[in-house]
Amino acid sequence: MMISTRGRYALRVLVYLAEQDSSRYITLNEIAEQQEISEKYLESIAKTLVKAGFLEGLRGKGGGYRLGRRAEELNCFAILQAMDETIVPVACLEEGSKPCARAANCRTLPLWKGLNEVVKNYLGSFTIRDLAKRGDNGFDYVI
Repeated sequence: MMISTRGRYALRVLVYLAEQDSSRYITLNEIAEQQEISEKYLESIAKTLVKAGFLEGLRGKGGGYRLGRRAEELNCFAILQAMDETIVPVACLEEGSKPCARAANCRTLPLWKGLNEVVKNYLGSFTIRDLAKRGDNGFDYVI
């Protein structure tokens, strides 16, 4: 299990926006510059975040992006899921996977199920607000 660049960047963007004036729309260019992410790559990430309701976008002059919900309502596990992250430790626990023929006799399945719950609970215990308030200047986190 490894969180993709796409998932990590989505969290960085949301944390950055949580640290800004919530009434203001921030341009994609500004986000890209501040977070050192390609603007083209960021477009794809922003589109997914808007579709999931984590971001709100406005086109035209004065447009850009801002949080679609309050930062304390933005759960890190849900964000990573929206970015199509596979967070499960083994393929048989992935949502929509075919039932494993060995599941009934699998000695390791309880281990993987337990690990899966620990990861989901841990990631689910953090919100964007939690990450944004970690440092005074907002630049001391690494995702």
